[in-house]
Amino acid sequence: MPRLLLLALLSMSFNASAIVIRDDVDDSRYRAPASEFPALVDMPGEGHGVLIASQWVVTAAHAITWQSEIKQASINGVPRDVDHIVIHPGYKKPPHELLDQALATWDWTLFRALLSSSDDIALVRLAQPVTDVSPVAINKSDEEFGQIIKIMGKGATGNGVTGYEFGDSHRTELRRAYNKVTSAHGRWLCYMFDKPSEALPLEGGSGSGDSGGPILVQAERDWLLAGLTSWADPQSTIRTPGRYGQISCNVRLSHYKDWIESVTSAQP
Repeated sequence: MPRLLLLALLSMSFNASAIVIRDDVDDSRYRAPASEFPALVDMPGEGHGVLIASQWVVTAAHAITWQSEIKQASINGVPRDVDHIVIHPGYKKPPHELLDQALATWDWTLFRALLSSSDDIALVRLAQPVTDVSPVAINKSDEEFGQIIKIMGKGATGNGVTGYEFGDSHRTELRRAYNKVTSAHGRWLCYMFDKPSEALPLEGGSGSGDSGGPILVQAERDWLLAGLTSWADPQSTIRTPGRYGQISCNVRLSHYKDWIESVTSAQP
């Protein structure tokens, strides 16, 4: 779910921050108008999704399963009624016992193993087609390694030196940052939040509240949806999320293109 609260790992999954930024770059340079990505979906309270068809939204499963029921989602500032939710059958919700053990010892080995083996993706069918926003095309290429990606979200925010607190607001202003894919295979594509000396001019990472938000790659003049913010390795940040060195892993949509097609093309 999208709450990084005490879930250092699940946090980034449950929330991937409203973009954590470089400490030497002014926050105003990371701010983005809603018009830059109108297909962004705001889930109730926190977390995101992306409009991929007139009646379909794709999101991270953990970003919605923590809520008992989702009746509406907001797109382009307009509430949209939800008709149906399809959770991938391979999604695994981490048990509280395993989370409690990891928080007590800061040994996240088994917790990471469970997350990495989970299919953290879901599809949300809207009651009515969206006619005022164009859906975003999904990247179907599996050559994401080494590509520059754009990350967007409204979750918690901070910078690479201080990180951010678990209790910070998970719904702030829309920001965008860039990074470079350091690994891509199977379910995941990942990137590292580098220090300024090794970073992109507007490098950043995800944090609490960004779960389910877009990871975009550029194809000629268009930005394609390559992934969804999911989780970060808590042991890469020395107990403080959002710091330099944080490794974030994201749902890799090229891996799920057949499943997405099978669900969205089926008769209701």
